[in-house]
Amino acid sequence: MLSAPPGTAEAAPPRVRRSAWLDALRGTAATVVVFEHALVPLWPEARPYVKGVFDPGWYGVLVFFLVSGYIVPASLERGAGLRAFWVSRLFRLWPLFAVCAAGMALLSAAGWDEPHVWWQTRPTALVLAHVTMLQNLLDVPNLVNVLWTLSYEMAFYLLLTAMFALGAQRRSTPAALTFAAGAVLGAGLLPTALLSFGTAGRMLTVVVAVTAVLAAGLAAVLYGHGRLRQAGAVAVAGTIVLLLAVNQRYPGPWQGLLILATMFAGSTLYRAGTGQLTHRHATWVALVPLAGLWLGRGDLGTETATAAAWLTFAAGLALRHRVWPSWAAWLGLVSYSIYLLHPLLMESVEHFLSDPASVPVAARMALTAGVYAVLLGLCALTWRWVEAPAQRLGRRLVDRTASRRAEAGPAKG
Repeated sequence: MLSAPPGTAEAAPPRVRRSAWLDALRGTAATVVVFEHALVPLWPEARPYVKGVFDPGWYGVLVFFLVSGYIVPASLERGAGLRAFWVSRLFRLWPLFAVCAAGMALLSAAGWDEPHVWWQTRPTALVLAHVTMLQNLLDVPNLVNVLWTLSYEMAFYLLLTAMFALGAQRRSTPAALTFAAGAVLGAGLLPTALLSFGTAGRMLTVVVAVTAVLAAGLAAVLYGHGRLRQAGAVAVAGTIVLLLAVNQRYPGPWQGLLILATMFAGSTLYRAGTGQLTHRHATWVALVPLAGLWLGRGDLGTETATAAAWLTFAAGLALRHRVWPSWAAWLGLVSYSIYLLHPLLMESVEHFLSDPASVPVAARMALTAGVYAVLLGLCALTWRWVEAPAQRLGRRLVDRTASRRAEAGPAKG
């Protein structure tokens, strides 16, 4: 278990099991994101009207980020420490990420999708940036359009890791409010791609430098002690904050900062729900959605999506002790597959359906249902043959390491 900060004595956090309500929220978010990306190849004439009143993509990712903010601290605290957490993240995220990347590469090779020209002129920088999953914070075009959100997930993991190493893991509320304030104050002022913009050599230098600093800092946090560990944590946190502040481009500086505020707000709600913080303290994070509504003013689709995402999470939180349908929980179980693989199907549909508006509505409705059915079948396969085995392997490695430490402990003492 993670030790308490020096000079403090904390009760062990409660063990949190996988919850059906969180899975249901994940499944809902993934399904809505699929709907967003189905509009272009199947319902292009409806897209402006839908987006004008409700942005399904923004809604979906905000729900995802709230869920991540809520559950990731629990995963950190209930596990065997930061090393175990990163092993689990490695085997949770990268295998399917690699499958998704390989699938898009095949579509490109077949001529069904045209990759960004930088894949020919800047391949080293683009590959390395994607390996770190921070490509969106390095101004690197995403191989698959949905991968941009993983950069913010990774930024959140790294910031949480630094906070744990510095004994500041419970300061999620100040973190949420700081990022929200940065989004509000920096909107329209913060630069975009300040570090990476320019020549191929400059981009490669930035990608290599960021990767090296983060790798060294994370190694110091995971394997170092004392001041070395603290220095590593500061290096990791400082690098991520710098990238968030000056090197974002899409979806934009204030959106990226608001995303981090949203995840830390989810962490505050988790701590309030488990008794680590008072509910009165947690009410401060209500400023985060208010900041989102203020920043999205004038864009009805963004405003309604922001409000709906928070209301959806609040409803799930209020109903968390209810029995949820098994199909809803299953959708959450395969939500990562749904999220990463659906763009490949949509690219395929777009390749064959050059003029969707000319196709009868009934035929497109049937095609939409068919795409969803194929997607769910594909996700069932990737869960069985990619995700689940990789996660089991990660757990075995964590358990094996924990057993070795337990055996070595008495001998050292």
